[in-house]
Parts: sequence; C-alpha cells; structure tokens
Amino acid sequence: MRVDLTDQVALVTGSAHRVGKAIALELARRGVHILVHYNRTDDENVRETVQAIKSLGVDAIPVQADVSQSDGVRAIFDAVQSHFGRLNILVNSASVFHKGALMAMTLEDWQQSLDVNLTGPMLCTQAAVHMLRRNDPPGGAIVNILDYGSVRPWVDRAAHGVSKAALLMLTEISAATLGAENIRVNGVLPGPVMKTPGMSDEQWRQAGEKTALGHPGSADDVARAVAYLVSEDFVTGTILHVNGGEHFN
Repeated sequence: MRVDLTDQVALVTGSAHRVGKAIALELARRGVHILVHYNRTDDENVRETVQAIKSLGVDAIPVQADVSQSDGVRAIFDAVQSHFGRLNILVNSASVFHKGALMAMTLEDWQQSLDVNLTGPMLCTQAAVHMLRRNDPPGGAIVNILDYGSVRPWVDRAAHGVSKAALLMLTEISAATLGAENIRVNGVLPGPVMKTPGMSDEQWRQAGEKTALGHPGSADDVARAVAYLVSEDFVTGTILHVNGGEHFN
C-alpha cells in the first residue's frame, strides 16, 4: 500500500547541500515538511535550501548541530518537537568522506568517520523511534544513505568504508528490531551520482563508464529512491542500489 506523504514531517541530516539537499527537495515536492540539518555548510547555502523547500508549499526550518554528539542530536529533535510536534521520516544522509588507505589514515580520520557516519545515524535512529512511537497510528520510516564502501573493500578510503559497512548492518538490525512497531528501515546505496570534490570531468566520465549503463547518474536518482522507500508500507530491510549497475563491475 502506498503511503500518502502529504503533510508528513521529515528530518534529513546533511540536507543543506549535495545529495541530502536533493532528498529534502524531492520529499518536499511530495508534500513533506522538512527539518534541514547541517553542521558546517555556509549560511547562504542553508538559506537557499530552506527557501527552495518553502517555495514548494511546505514548511522548513534549519538546525545546525553535530550529529555525532548526543547534545547535538538532542538539539535537533528538540527543534523537531517544538516546531512540528511530530516526526514521520528520518533520512540519515550526513557523512564525512575521508581519504586514506589502512596504513595511511590517521586516528582522527578513523574516529570522525565512525562518529559521523555510524554513531550519528544510531543516535538519530534512537531519538526518532521515540517520536515515531507517538504517532497515531504509531510508525514511520527511516532511510540510511550508504555507498560503495558498504559492500566492497574501498582500500583508499578505509575508515569511510568500514563506517559505511557498519551502517549497512545497523540498517538491517534496525529493520529487524523495529518492524513489529510499524517502523520501516531501509538503505539506499548510490553509485556515481555526484562528483566528489576535486574530481575532473574526465574522471567523472570514466566513473560513469564503469556502470552497466555506461554513464553516471544524479542526486535526483537517489532522492527518488528515498521517496519510494518511505512511500511503501511493505518494504523494510531493503538495500536499494541506485548505481546504474556499478556492482556488476
């Protein structure tokens, strides 16, 4: 059964720019009010994102916080409660993307990767569940944004890959644990949908050629996958690959 998203409330972490922003805008097009979370994005980007969401006829507020810290997560969910009074959807999109092979990565990069990419989604999941249980009827949806490192050894991004692989397991554990409460938990695993900082046009073209379809995708592809997962009431524990068949290579 398809879930009507009109007038629902979503928290999308890391939603002031890049893939998180595309997800927030896609949900807003479907009638969802958005809490725009950010940490270090500049204020102009945040204002533009909030205005773009509001232009679609829904409400939006920004909150700056560190999702890897319990105080930061508490501030985010206090804002959701005080402004919207409820929550229906959580999308864990905030991420750091440190580069470094196993023997080259620093302890700082290792710890920050785990803190932001794994601990943050865990803390947000726990806080979201308390709110989702209070819905009438109880329930809602959680989507975690994964990537290549979740399923294959990403040797030049060792810390990042380990954190994302653990996030995939957190997704499955959450789905198995929360299903009886009508809380659906899924993951989206994007392929080449947005250039990483410093990537040239030629490198981007080559990344797209490695997919079965032979070209890269876009952040909007990921956003529509998220919208699908939160709209379907009989889908949980699913990892949806949005990568043009990159996993065949």
